[in-house]
Amino acid sequence: MSPHAPMPHRTRARHWIAPSGGFAVAVVLLAGCGSSQVTGGSARVTGAPSVSVVITDAGCPPNPSTVNAGPVNFQLKNSGANAVTEAEVIQDDHILGEKENLTPGLSGSFSLRLKEGSYAVYCPNARTERSTLRVSKTASAAPSNPAPAQVADAVKNYRAYLESKSAALVPATEDFAAAVKAGDIAKAKKLFPVARGYYEAIEPVAESFGDLDHEIDARAGDVPAAATWTGFHRLEKALWQDGTTKAMAAYADKLVADVKRLNPLVKTVTLQGAQIANGAVDLLGEVANSKITGEEDRYSHTDLYDFEANVAGVKAVIDALTPAMTKVDPSLQSRIEQQFAAVQSSLEEFRSGAGFITYTEITVPDAKRRELTTKVNVLAETISKVAPAIA
Repeated sequence: MSPHAPMPHRTRARHWIAPSGGFAVAVVLLAGCGSSQVTGGSARVTGAPSVSVVITDAGCPPNPSTVNAGPVNFQLKNSGANAVTEAEVIQDDHILGEKENLTPGLSGSFSLRLKEGSYAVYCPNARTERSTLRVSKTASAAPSNPAPAQVADAVKNYRAYLESKSAALVPATEDFAAAVKAGDIAKAKKLFPVARGYYEAIEPVAESFGDLDHEIDARAGDVPAAATWTGFHRLEKALWQDGTTKAMAAYADKLVADVKRLNPLVKTVTLQGAQIANGAVDLLGEVANSKITGEEDRYSHTDLYDFEANVAGVKAVIDALTPAMTKVDPSLQSRIEQQFAAVQSSLEEFRSGAGFITYTEITVPDAKRRELTTKVNVLAETISKVAPAIA
């Protein structure tokens, strides 16, 4: 959630990306830089200074509070804070890096390349939510991007993927909305996961636009009052739980209008190689930490369609970055491909025809969910080493 957005915090991963102008939103630039080394299971930029961020209910001040310009490794830990479970590095209301779902005792890390200036370390719900981090003009020593041409091509190719999926989202949503307005429940149910699939595939970008994501994809409980709840999940409830489309025409029209607003905004985002790599990690984390529980599509139980779309979005990142990783670290790229195949294989177990089986505790028992979670987490951990290797 953007620090300036007056909405309740959502317990789902968010991948905020800044457009090139005019629309003030948060941005995740998890730009780990230079060569990487693995310490305690996390990738770090070799030789870069480290900043410790201890999260408490009182706040999350950085230590040290001043570092040299260049790559910086952030080490975060929740030290008993129950009301605060995330910390973000922010400049001018843009989120440059963050870690979420850090419940008491949990730790996380990310790397950024920071320019001279003043930043804030922000921890929502703490008594002191913002603390200052200053970056001096003096540069720290760090290797440069080892594959600049390949990374630039990766960004270009991934952008093309995002724009194609965003463009396809509009007519798919129009078809779904038309079925809702026509009262054709069976057709609307069939089209619901199709339209949402395009949205889930571009989730790292779609979630960046503050209120717009909330209006398109909020779940029950994400909004302060039921009367303000709109989007896919509001219509999902009407179709599967209420069994009627009565009074849903206005919601269907608003959903179409919202995805039409989203489409041109997706084309304005600025992207970096390390940023999209870390976006893939965060998206996999969301799948493993919350979506596998079935909370996302709680009425339709079409969660497996979401998983497939999310995994496809991650695959688009991997495919785009493959030339760069093949040059920089072919063994890491090989491991990613093997682990990705394992995740895809697990999803294929639940396919039924052109779609998937209903996602319930009976059809996909806990043992299978744990197996999928493990494979997703292993893949996410490996991909987390990409950003420091290519930035």
